[in-house]
Amino acid sequence: MMALALQWPLQLHLPLQLQARPPAVTAGHHRRRHRLLPVRRSRPLLRARCCASAAAAADTGKAQAAARRAYPFDEIEPRWQRHWEEHRTFRTPDIGDGLDTSKPKCYILDMFPYPSGAGLHVGHPLGYTATDILSRFKRMKGFNVLHPMGWDAFGLPAEQYAIETGTHPKITTERNIGRFRTQLKSLGFSYDWDREISTTEPAYYKWTQWIFLQLLKRGLAYQAEVPVNWCPALGTVLANEEVVDGVSERGGYPVIRKPMRQWMLRITSYADRLLEDLNDLDWPESIKEMQRNWIGRSKGAELVFSAVDQEGHDLGATLLVYTTRPDTIFGATYLVVAPEHVLLSSLTSEEQREHVEEYRELSARKSELERTDLQKEKTGVFSGSYAKNPATGEIIPIWVADYVLGSYGTGAIMAVPAHDSRDHEFAVKYELPIIKVVSPPNGNCDPVEAYEDDGVMINSSSSSSGLNINGMLSQDAAKKVIEWVESNGFGKKKVNYKLRDWLFARQRYWGEPFPVSYLDDTNEMVPLSEDELPLTLPELDDFTPTGTGEPPLTKATNWVRTMDPLSGKPARRETSTMPQWAGSCWYYLRFMDPKNGSILVDKAKERYWGPVDIYVGGAEHSVLHLLYARFWHKVLYDMGVVSTKEPFKCLINQGLILGEVEYTAYRDNEGRWVSADSDSSLIDCYQEKVAADKVTKVGDHYVLKDDPNIRLNARAYKMSKSRGNVINPDDVVSEYGADSLRLYEMFMGPLRDSKTWSTGGIEGVHRFLGRTWRLTVGPQLPDGSYNDGTTTTEDEPTLDQLRVLHKCIARVTEEIQETRFNTAISAMMEFVNAAYKWETQPKTVIESFVLLLSPFAPHLAEELWFRLGHPQSLAYEQFPEAKSEYLEESKLVLPVQINGKTRGTILVDKACSEDDAFQVAASDEKLSKYFDGKGIRKRIYVPGRILNVILDQQKART
Repeated sequence: MMALALQWPLQLHLPLQLQARPPAVTAGHHRRRHRLLPVRRSRPLLRARCCASAAAAADTGKAQAAARRAYPFDEIEPRWQRHWEEHRTFRTPDIGDGLDTSKPKCYILDMFPYPSGAGLHVGHPLGYTATDILSRFKRMKGFNVLHPMGWDAFGLPAEQYAIETGTHPKITTERNIGRFRTQLKSLGFSYDWDREISTTEPAYYKWTQWIFLQLLKRGLAYQAEVPVNWCPALGTVLANEEVVDGVSERGGYPVIRKPMRQWMLRITSYADRLLEDLNDLDWPESIKEMQRNWIGRSKGAELVFSAVDQEGHDLGATLLVYTTRPDTIFGATYLVVAPEHVLLSSLTSEEQREHVEEYRELSARKSELERTDLQKEKTGVFSGSYAKNPATGEIIPIWVADYVLGSYGTGAIMAVPAHDSRDHEFAVKYELPIIKVVSPPNGNCDPVEAYEDDGVMINSSSSSSGLNINGMLSQDAAKKVIEWVESNGFGKKKVNYKLRDWLFARQRYWGEPFPVSYLDDTNEMVPLSEDELPLTLPELDDFTPTGTGEPPLTKATNWVRTMDPLSGKPARRETSTMPQWAGSCWYYLRFMDPKNGSILVDKAKERYWGPVDIYVGGAEHSVLHLLYARFWHKVLYDMGVVSTKEPFKCLINQGLILGEVEYTAYRDNEGRWVSADSDSSLIDCYQEKVAADKVTKVGDHYVLKDDPNIRLNARAYKMSKSRGNVINPDDVVSEYGADSLRLYEMFMGPLRDSKTWSTGGIEGVHRFLGRTWRLTVGPQLPDGSYNDGTTTTEDEPTLDQLRVLHKCIARVTEEIQETRFNTAISAMMEFVNAAYKWETQPKTVIESFVLLLSPFAPHLAEELWFRLGHPQSLAYEQFPEAKSEYLEESKLVLPVQINGKTRGTILVDKACSEDDAFQVAASDEKLSKYFDGKGIRKRIYVPGRILNVILDQQKART
């Protein structure tokens, strides 16, 4: 057992009279006094109304807060948080430093948080509480648990805030981390803070740079001229997901597409492994499917189309086209190239050049996500050139359209409008030919829509080419077309991926520097020697964008100018920095060995702790972070740095916590209420928010209390500063305590579902914790204090008490293991309800219940455990085990019939005799009236099934 023995008197800042009491007599009758501190209120009703009455209002608020406080959490929680920190209760020893590696391990990890200036809101602790429950549970089940916390602190938000305020991002980052750390500690999470890391620490990003050098050695890092999302206002390249409707997600600044030389990582080299290894992961199927779609593996053909002019004269250029439907080649009536296609300039005729250049400029302002949005209207322009369809020999036009991406496939497609919805929409708009070449198996086909499924080939033969696939099924036809193009030099079989190489550079200051330089005379790239790592960021006072596309690091001239140590030649450093994703790709490995200065992670430690057993975070990271981390992990696996193929064994996505329900009413132009379900249009009405106390629920709808005919719209929104619906956990902890917040967030509903915050709900679980406190400690005394010790007895528990306890143990254990924390809490509430009906509360029963409660409400549980006479923390106590002999039901519900008609039920022992069953029925208030003054002719009793009483001829009372 790893529990730390508490020295007596216990250094928990207890009142002196309790400190002086030895643990053997803490259940006595001495009174413990609690100083009830004023609670900072989050709602205005307790604020002082005016200066003249401020003192009186403060006293009133203090009294009201004390009256509402269900138990003295404001004393209990800081005390145990100090104890855990002072005794390093949750420190996980290293291998060779006291860790018993014969025990099973469990590595439980939260997704790295970004420490924003806003701090936590109540949505953040949802996942953190879940992992803390699992970590505490696993410790008590005898596992070595690794449960660390750190900070993903590089990135654009900190830099942008620094630019706006003139404060160095290092300063704001450290301040934000300090606030996050304080908030997390106030919630009692059992992190091993000795392992805390930040991606901005040189000792950490030394190894991020080291990984980059390994990628470079293996040809997995390279530079290329690629079209990027360039935001002039932010002065950086943005990822596709950071661009919304042509503007930056942060700040709403215009974004354009322009070619830039950038560092790329060859993630496509691992596409097949990233796809195949998904099958072995215990992840939500929806997340795995999203990754499969993002990788986008498809089989098809790469076809060659010769560019020609309108008369069919060869222009000396060929277009490579990738298609997943080579069977539809006879239906290709035009080609489409991306606006950024490398051959577009040479394919554009002089008559069309001005139109094409104008279209390219417009397309450059759109992100790839916008361009591929199926809901967007398709646009395009004719290039002025044509191509020859190799199957038909016909001349077809070449168009330019932004729904085709230069970065996917070959950047060109053959358009088959009869059998592709995007091509069909485009062809209809620009009056291009539509030829059907696939007939549905049943022959029924919508004449005005594209038919995109397989079928039987029609209109698919050519005497000039010698290709005939008429009458063949689509799949057979595709194979024959591939054979034909390969034998005639018109193409080949091809496997393609939507996944593209990872653009791995940003033109900003606050990120990891690239450990490379360029020789002045040859511009040759030279990697930094590994023993020179880390290459640290220079201190820079002016980190604003240059406005030229050059990164801010170009301003650090003394840092940029360097000498190549091998050749002695002058050189300049790379001035782009790595993206925020870099540091979060491998942090889970560093937690295993955070202080190691000589290698990324010790092999023995990695073999023991890897992979992460439970990884919890939001679904918004379902693709990029997880895909990038898996890619780096596989590279490290190939290098022998790690021993597992995958980094995260089990993935859990917690749902969102939405703000409190907002009620909206409508008024017409004359100020009269209009019901939300009115037949008249609400467009001309103006909306008005309605306070919750003026709303009532009728059936499934919400209406005005003063006018139930006026129905309201009720909706909960994602928490955001702009809506003003953010709930600060500091306020909740101040008012209800950390354990109440933890318990409520788990009680709101299933972990993976989105849930709506309700202040009334947290008050309910707070009352439950108060009942648990009073069940064990006793009621509050007139002066506001509580008895020392507990009110439990040394009595042996009754059979009924043991059955109630062990049913609770069994349910809580199962629900924790299945992450159904809300139903585990329900089971504990049922136990407390039952325990209040007992004449006595045996100490052994209450002790077991306190251990059950401890993963959920650790502060209260520690306090009760101590009061029950235990001088050690319960963090490493054995979690209770349910005994099967107490789980069997001893009673059953028995139906009772009178003359063959069921009249009610009775509760009897399983082994109940016929006479005993009849006596229970005869004394039952509802059933006894049927027997009054009646003779009994016969009784039919089937044990455990039914009791049927046949009365004399006299009619039974009905």
